[in-house]
Amino acid sequence: MPYSDLLKGRYSQIHREYFITFCCYKRIPFFASAKLAQLFCTTITTNEQACGCQWLTWVLMPDHFHGLVLLHHSDLSACIRHLKGCTAAMVNRQLQRRGKVWQSGFYDHALREDEQRIHIARYIVANPLRKGIVSSVRLYPYWNSVYL
Repeated sequence: MPYSDLLKGRYSQIHREYFITFCCYKRIPFFASAKLAQLFCTTITTNEQACGCQWLTWVLMPDHFHGLVLLHHSDLSACIRHLKGCTAAMVNRQLQRRGKVWQSGFYDHALREDEQRIHIARYIVANPLRKGIVSSVRLYPYWNSVYL
């Protein structure tokens, strides 16, 4: 799907929760590296503080990211741009390279009141299980959730 299609109808609303997905450039598994994955995880807190958001649930996979974010006083695109920008700079610095780390754009779904947050959180966190990376979520270190 072209990035321009993802922008159609996008409206950022404070005090709203969004399910987010974005992928590494050409699905390169940058975050198969434990060091890079750990650095990404520390960037979540920086992003929350800088952008006025809260990552309620998230999982970092080797080549993509899923999250459930609550906007307190930020624009959704600005929040994602900050997270992707900080982590891209960090990856490039660590690998002593220049180049894209993330694909352009991101997928978002604004949650409705009747959607079950716990089910969405479980879906997000279970991603390493579905991909066969681990046999138990407890064995996967790159996730967090206020619900679980």
